[in-house]
Amino acid sequence: QVQLVESGGGLVQAGESLKLSCAASGRTFSSYTMGWFRQAPGKEREFVAAISGAYGTTYYGDSVKGRFNISRRDDENTVYLQIDSLKPEDTAVYYCAARRSFLLYNDYGSYDYWGQGTQVTVSS
Repeated sequence: QVQLVESGGGLVQAGESLKLSCAASGRTFSSYTMGWFRQAPGKEREFVAAISGAYGTTYYGDSVKGRFNISRRDDENTVYLQIDSLKPEDTAVYYCAARRSFLLYNDYGSYDYWGQGTQVTVSS
């Protein structure tokens, strides 16, 4: 069982940056593919980024390429999401997810564990 706890969300102005964190429990964190998703009010959950264990291969959703950066620290059991040049349309609850695998996944059905989410609100 893996427990995930996100942090780092908040209210920011357009153009600013945020770094979200997701801390995971357990001793085999490096064996998990980690993903970030987001969900805005009235919209479906959207894939943002994923990073594999072992080699740290990354994969991004088309709408966030160039502004978002996912990284991980296996020694800290933590995955990060750096968001630059925030836009009002980035406003959403951001969720961290995990699956024991070395492959990358962009669909939320492929992940087994989820955090409670952290709210990001971007004002114009």
